[in-house]
Amino acid sequence: MQRAPLGADGLGELYIKRRPWEAHAGSTKIRRARSDDMPYYMRMGRNTQLSLFHVETDRPNFEDLGNENGGKYWYARDFMQMLGYESFTAFQKPINKAIATCTALNIPVLENFQQIQRIVNGETVPDFKLTRFACYLVSINGDVRKPEVAAAQAYFVTMAEAFRHYIQDAATVERVQIREEVSEQERSLSAVAFAAGVTHYPFFQNEGYRGMYCMNLQELRERRGIVSGRSVLDFMNGEELAANLFRITQTQAKIRNEKLQGQMRLERAAHDVGQTVRQTMIKLSGKTPESLPVGEDIRSVKGKLKQARREFGKLDKA
Repeated sequence: MQRAPLGADGLGELYIKRRPWEAHAGSTKIRRARSDDMPYYMRMGRNTQLSLFHVETDRPNFEDLGNENGGKYWYARDFMQMLGYESFTAFQKPINKAIATCTALNIPVLENFQQIQRIVNGETVPDFKLTRFACYLVSINGDVRKPEVAAAQAYFVTMAEAFRHYIQDAATVERVQIREEVSEQERSLSAVAFAAGVTHYPFFQNEGYRGMYCMNLQELRERRGIVSGRSVLDFMNGEELAANLFRITQTQAKIRNEKLQGQMRLERAAHDVGQTVRQTMIKLSGKTPESLPVGEDIRSVKGKLKQARREFGKLDKA
């Protein structure tokens, strides 16, 4: 996943129509703005917006917009504007993906994403209190076409040199998400297969790999030096995981759409779908799936993300 290039526009006027920390639920201290005034983030030039992720004394930045109450947190609606989003509905997509990452890591979601009702400009609206780690995950899952998102990603990588080796880039975090989705879809495929008459699931599963890799699962494991008891999926990079996710979901679709029944017919379907995915990969990239580089052990990646969360927490410890 590529990061968007930083913009180089001129500086715009800095105008604050309200202090974000004054607009929490129950607050009556909300500064009124003229009807023709735009939100202050929208009135900034690109360079001014990007500088919000760096500490400068003459303008509010990410750290300034944090709130303290038993620990530091940021309102999602304020962070949304810093990342260049204008719609909270659109911003919920990276929030939901960030929450999914927490779930995949077995990190308590409510400790990092607290849903609240908040008064903004006299109106009660839904919002989240985000920890620093939650902000990091949201930025990693943001729209990479936005230069503000690229600036945020760079900020979180460079802000904590002491534990920089724990910080993961967007592609690595996405790999964790895809790996979790593959597991979910494998469980779904298993249920569909058994309902359609599969009695020996390992044989059925193996046919999908044989179609896609021109070798069975054990041969693929040996080719990549993966020890017994570990899934080959845990050592696939994001591209290969996504291809296998497509294979699994399309196998389900073929079984349902064609109303297939029986062990042999489903094995053939799994093989055919795997073969089609293989041919598509070769056609589009010129690479066979078995030739793709092996990824870092997903358990190690998850461990680093969990450690990053602990280190972020130390920065904001009350």
